[in-house]
Amino acid sequence: MYVCGPTVYDEPHLGHGRFALVWDVLRRYLEWTGLTVRFVSNVTDIDDKIIERAQREGRSTEDVAHQYEKAWYDALDALGVRRPDDDPHATAYVARMVDLVEELVGKGVAYETSDGVYFSVADVGDYGLLARQSLESLQAGARVEVSEEKRSALDFVLWKKAQTTGSGPGDPQWQSPWGPGRPGWHTECVVMALDLLGEDFDLHGAGIDLAFPHHENERAQAVALDRPFARRWAHSGFVLGPGGVKMSKSLGNFTSLTDLLARTDPRAYRLLVLQSHYRAPLEVGPVTIERAERSLGRLDELGRRVPQERASPDGAALDEFRAHMDDDLRTPAATALLFDLVGRANAAFDGGDLTAGGSLAAAAFEIAAALGLELGAGDERIDEETARLVDERDAARAAGDYVRSDAIRHELEGNGWIVKDTPDGTRVQRRRPGSAS
Repeated sequence: MYVCGPTVYDEPHLGHGRFALVWDVLRRYLEWTGLTVRFVSNVTDIDDKIIERAQREGRSTEDVAHQYEKAWYDALDALGVRRPDDDPHATAYVARMVDLVEELVGKGVAYETSDGVYFSVADVGDYGLLARQSLESLQAGARVEVSEEKRSALDFVLWKKAQTTGSGPGDPQWQSPWGPGRPGWHTECVVMALDLLGEDFDLHGAGIDLAFPHHENERAQAVALDRPFARRWAHSGFVLGPGGVKMSKSLGNFTSLTDLLARTDPRAYRLLVLQSHYRAPLEVGPVTIERAERSLGRLDELGRRVPQERASPDGAALDEFRAHMDDDLRTPAATALLFDLVGRANAAFDGGDLTAGGSLAAAAFEIAAALGLELGAGDERIDEETARLVDERDAARAAGDYVRSDAIRHELEGNGWIVKDTPDGTRVQRRRPGSAS
């Protein structure tokens, strides 16, 4: 599997968290079935947005990239997303990108202009395959380009020449046959995927926003070089805010993944993602997260009820789980099965049928593990000092002393607790290792 990773110029947002969870779930499930999976996900550590931030803040691009790559992996660790087997960085592959661009120029499918080297999309017969549109349709809807040297508005840059004006003295650049500069974004993943996974690898995935033009342009370069590329492509859907509004900084409803993870049980976001089909839009807000946290309580309660030495899992339940997952990763149905098993297991235990209850519970635990859900994580003892601070915070809130209430929240968070305001007062939960602070 090759999954396009982050461009590390800012805190990860909720959409980043969703696609990371979707492909983590697929990876875990495939391994649960007995397959060996090599999972590659890149880090784009050089990009216009990284350069712009570095210039604005008077920092090096390396410093910016390092800061936000750490934020990315901190968030993934908190979500329980397993690290990639390989996480190639764009800056380590520039020489190979230059070689690929040279090949494309040599084949006549790329051309040089005064500001760079561009790929000619008209030279790829099925360009538009992933967009599900013809070249003519895409051209009709393309924005008018300022550059008069481009043959088509859809042609994309492979190499950006260093500019004599408008560039900072610290702008990163590398040598090439077309002068100093840096690679275009669409060239990075082609080179890294072919290098690490070889030709004709099984799956290329990412969020739906990368299907066009990024993945289309990746595929076009491989096709132009007669290189078999990904056999299959898959894309996870958008994350929407309350009311179905697409998450966006410009709309003012952007919430960082880091902030979400600092204030909620990270498993709640995984459960919310599981309860929506990976290609469907996903609404995320306080109400949906709170609902997911309550649902986790049912799972954790079973974890507390069942002894460590568990029975063999119910085989029919596991077969049903496999059928749901094999049908285009139907995680909502798989998750519904999980909760059904929890209910049936509890009913069996209540009725004194420990054998049936144990088998159903064991199936629930195995399915949860295959989905990356850790059960029983909510079962934790609150020490006396934490309990005192919780009571003191509730008293401060009741008295309208919100300055003191906020100060206690910060103290609890500093001690490693997630703090939630509920109708019953302050609720705290231990933050898992690696979670954002």
